[in-house]
Amino acid sequence: MTDAQNPSPADTAPEAPLDAAPAPEMTPEERIAALETEMAEMKDRWLRAEAEVQNIRHRGRDEAEKARNYAVQKFATDMAEVAENLRRGIDLLPKPTEDEPEIIGKMRGGFEGVERFLLQRLEVHGVHRKPAEGEAFDPELHQAMSEAPAPEGVEPGTVLQAWTSAWTLNGRLLKPAMVVVAGKG
Repeated sequence: MTDAQNPSPADTAPEAPLDAAPAPEMTPEERIAALETEMAEMKDRWLRAEAEVQNIRHRGRDEAEKARNYAVQKFATDMAEVAENLRRGIDLLPKPTEDEPEIIGKMRGGFEGVERFLLQRLEVHGVHRKPAEGEAFDPELHQAMSEAPAPEGVEPGTVLQAWTSAWTLNGRLLKPAMVVVAGKG
């Protein structure tokens, strides 16, 4: 095949109409105004892009902080359960008496020391126990398991008994307190 048989795209491009008027020349003032408008548009696009980059940085920083703060959530929940079970065990020990065997007093003291240390270490890492008994019922922290008539002098909606405490991790609820709430009359 020859070039005559296969014309190039430039050869087949439609020709400009002969009667089309050439674009009018811009005056220097019009050219300056057009360039200023174009510059304003470019500046606006640049500022929007900068704002978007800042938003992405902030979002990334916030997500990384949340991941760092709450990555241990499952472990913290398990440790809160350990602390609850330790407290149940301590509560099952007989009440101290003057004639109790020395070993029982030492065991009680040892368990209570372990509990204090465990709670202290949890608090250092952002895990906090929130006692519920005597507090006003808060649906953000408490799960009502039962309702009982309010005793005299106790406002309805007050937590009468807490089966477990509420636990938070850096302010976020890990485990709600299971409570008995004072009802109306």
